[in-house]
Amino acid sequence: MKRHARVITVFGSGRAQPDDELYEQALALGVALAEKGLAVCTGGYGGVMEAVSRGAKQAGGHTIGITARFFRSPANAWIDEEIHVATWRDRLFELVERGHGYVTCPGGTGTLVELAIVWEMLNKGVMEKKPVAIFGEFWRPVIEHVREADRAGSPGWGEHKEPLIHVALSARDAAEHLARHLGVQPAAR
Repeated sequence: MKRHARVITVFGSGRAQPDDELYEQALALGVALAEKGLAVCTGGYGGVMEAVSRGAKQAGGHTIGITARFFRSPANAWIDEEIHVATWRDRLFELVERGHGYVTCPGGTGTLVELAIVWEMLNKGVMEKKPVAIFGEFWRPVIEHVREADRAGSPGWGEHKEPLIHVALSARDAAEHLARHLGVQPAAR
C-alpha cells in the first residue's frame, strides 16, 4: 500500500451539486491543498468529496477515496487510489487513520460524527497531535458550544491547553494552516 508524505482527510456533505456554492468552495479547497503539495483523502463519493478530489486532481494532486460496501455506490471519477472497506465504521476509522490533518466542510450528521471523533481523539490524546480546520462558519456554533461546556469541566484535556480546531474562512486559509502545522513547503510549480 502506497503512503504519501502528507495526507489531508476532508469531511463534508455528499449532497453538494456542481452548481452549489459549497461544491465550488470544496473545489477551491482541493486546488489549494494540492498546490501545497498535500494529498487529499475523502469518503470517495459525490458532493464535497467529489469537489475536493476534482479540485486536487485539476491542480495535479493525488486523491484517495475510502469507500464501503455499505453505500453500494461507485467512487467518484476523480479518485486515484480507492480503498474499499466492508463497513461504515471501517470507513470512518480509515479516514481518520489516513489523515495527517483534517478539514471539515459543511455537512450533516455523518460529517458531525467525523468531526466529533477527530476532535475527541485529539482532545483526549488518543492520537498524536494533528491540525484540524473547519471550513467556513457552518460548524463554528457547535465548536463554541462544546468549548463552553468543556471550560466548565475539569481542566487537563487538550482543548483546555489550546484550541484544537482552526476556523478557516477560505480554502487558502485552510491549506496554509495545515501546511504550516505539518511543516510542508509549497509544491514546486
